[in-house]
Amino acid sequence: MDEFILYFKMGLNHVLDLTAYDHILFLIVLTVVFSFNQWKKVLWLVTLFTIGHSVTLALSAYGVLKVRTDLIEFLIPLTIFITGVVNVFTAKKSSSGKESINLIFAILFGLIHGLGFSNYFKMMVGREEDKLFPLLEFALGIEAAQIIIVLGILIIGTLLQSFFSVSKRDWILVTSSVVIGFAVQMMIDRVFW
Repeated sequence: MDEFILYFKMGLNHVLDLTAYDHILFLIVLTVVFSFNQWKKVLWLVTLFTIGHSVTLALSAYGVLKVRTDLIEFLIPLTIFITGVVNVFTAKKSSSGKESINLIFAILFGLIHGLGFSNYFKMMVGREEDKLFPLLEFALGIEAAQIIIVLGILIIGTLLQSFFSVSKRDWILVTSSVVIGFAVQMMIDRVFW
C-alpha cells in the first residue's frame, strides 16, 4: 500500500507541480473549448491523454524507446502551441465539431508528453523487475490530477460565461492566446538546434 501511495502521489505531483506547468497549459487548451455539461467527453479526453502518456512511459521504462531529451523538451510546448492555435482559428465553431481533433491531440500529444517524463520515471523504477504496477499507480495519480485541473477549467469557464456574460468564443480566444504566449516562450527557451 505504501508503494501505491508513493507512485500515486508522484503522478499527482507530476501534473499539479506549478514549476512544471506545461502539463497544466496543455490541459487548459485541450479542454477550454468544452462546456461543463460536456464533462463526460472531457473525461474521455483526459483518459486518452493518460493512456498516451503511459504508453511512452512504459516503452521507455522497459528500454524499448529512447528519444533525445532536448527534442522532447521542445516538442512538448509545440503540442501546446498547436492545440492553442487550432482553438484560436476555430473559436467561433461549437466544441462538437472539434471533439475528434481534440481526441487525436489527446492521444498523440500524450505520447510526446509521456516521453518528457520517461527518463525520470525510468530512474524511479530503476532495475525493478515489476515496472507495470508502479506505472499503473503513477498513471492513476496523473489521471486524478488531470481531472482536478479540467474540472477547475470547466467551472471557471461556466462561471465566466454564466455570471459575467463572457461569450464562449471570447473565453476560448483569450485563454488559448495566453497559453500560446507561454508556449512560444517555452519553445524559445528549449530550442535544441
